[in-house]
Amino acid sequence: MSVIKVENLRYRYPRQTELALDGISFTVEPGEFVGIVGPNKAGKSTLCQALVGLVPHFYKGAIGGRVEVAGLDVHATPVAEVSRKAGIVFQSPFTQMSGAKFSVYEEVAFGLERAGIPREEMLRRIEWALRLLGLWELRDRNPFALSGGQMQRLAIASVLVMQPEVLILDEPTSQLDPAGTSEVFAAVTDLCRQGMTVVMAEHKVDRIAARADKVLVLDRGQVLAWGPPGVVFSREGLEGRGVAVPPVTVAARELGWQEPGGTYPVTVEAAVRIGGAALGRDQG
Repeated sequence: MSVIKVENLRYRYPRQTELALDGISFTVEPGEFVGIVGPNKAGKSTLCQALVGLVPHFYKGAIGGRVEVAGLDVHATPVAEVSRKAGIVFQSPFTQMSGAKFSVYEEVAFGLERAGIPREEMLRRIEWALRLLGLWELRDRNPFALSGGQMQRLAIASVLVMQPEVLILDEPTSQLDPAGTSEVFAAVTDLCRQGMTVVMAEHKVDRIAARADKVLVLDRGQVLAWGPPGVVFSREGLEGRGVAVPPVTVAARELGWQEPGGTYPVTVEAAVRIGGAALGRDQG
């Protein structure tokens, strides 16, 4: 049974005439990692916010269609209730820090305290989340003394302790260097292996192509492509719509290096394998 169902979602911000989301439909299965990509102002952040109810409950505006997450009709359910099932991590971890806690441990405990979780359960969840995100050894450090990647992982941990079924990440690596980006993607991949459903809006398409099960391409609020990374990024015309394509895929297309199904590789490893086979045939 799908954990996310989006059917003909349409949304317009207040005092705007154009739709920010226009006829979006897709489903996500439990444990899948779905990447959302597209040019600026494609609707990626708006869609992420729609999945947790911030659109329309917080931002208001006109909305149509249906969004169901973890069995909840998001349009008809208060954001506080949706947040128990679907947690969101924003671009900047600073927007999610309480600013009132002086250690990583206390920061992760903050949401649990407000939710009235029993002490023994709190201790169990905090240690689980910090160990999972590689932050246990940093539990006594001030949150604002962390590196960018560590701070973003802390933001993820603060959401995970609430034990949502779905994790939504809105461009969480946009302000991170390559090392910090790798830390976040590694953490997200581990979460998917443990069965969590993850939806991530991201500009770094090479990372999404290598990790995601499916990719949703948006442009001007509409679905331009949807499916496995190899199928999506092998489509002609994406670059002409302002959609970034993994450099390895562009190179493979120029060289004619195709997978057996007619798609192009989206990772360096796959390109080396296919290119090696192609060169071997040429030499033979």
